[in-house]
Amino acid sequence: MPRITRHLIDRGDGATVELIQAQPANPVPKGALLFVHGNQGGSLIGASEAADSGMLARFSSRLDITAAAVSQPGFGASDGPPDFCGPKTQQAIIAALSFLRQQPTVDPHRIVLYGHSRGAVASAMAAAQVDDLRAIILSGGVYDLKAAFDTAWPGLRQAIEREAGLSEDAFRARSALHHAHKFQAETLLLHGRHDDRASVTQAEMFSEALSDAGVPVELRIFDCGHNIPSDHSRDVLRSFLGQVFNPAVTLH
Repeated sequence: MPRITRHLIDRGDGATVELIQAQPANPVPKGALLFVHGNQGGSLIGASEAADSGMLARFSSRLDITAAAVSQPGFGASDGPPDFCGPKTQQAIIAALSFLRQQPTVDPHRIVLYGHSRGAVASAMAAAQVDDLRAIILSGGVYDLKAAFDTAWPGLRQAIEREAGLSEDAFRARSALHHAHKFQAETLLLHGRHDDRASVTQAEMFSEALSDAGVPVELRIFDCGHNIPSDHSRDVLRSFLGQVFNPAVTLH
């Protein structure tokens, strides 16, 4: 079984970032996957969600990699306040990636960043600032926050206004559509056709922008809502991660 450990790391400005990781027993350096959680319905448990559900152990054992999750500012044991996928959240993700690169069981050239929902928004922006990722997986994300804000349900609009503000700079700092030309790693976009939180149009526009920028990108749209059931995405993830890490992959 993978060994689960919890770490409190420096974000780079003195603030604390929580990271939980599952490491394989195999001491030979392999790749790593960093998962960034979504909104969590107000529970604010951060990285513990991926650990407690068995997700980290499952990815680690099946792929023979280090599987980790990071808590965004204001979630889990990470220092807040939250800034709705803004610079501090992006900085936390980048700090977690740096931590993983330094692990003796991690090949620093085979790290995958995987963000869901709110985590996809922040991960996409972090990916635009990191040039050595092996691959990126973004699920149920928003890539033009201003466009999403204009049509969002009231609760989401209030969260964005409270945490980020409504300036043009604030929206641009959280909108990877404007930074697609900075991406370097192949990218897998996962989205529900009936997503009522993040329109599928967002994923379609971002996929096109990445393709126009010369980034290898694959968009997979599923017949579901915001949260994609595992039986929908399993085969897609198996194929994609198999190409990245190159083992015989079976995900359950």
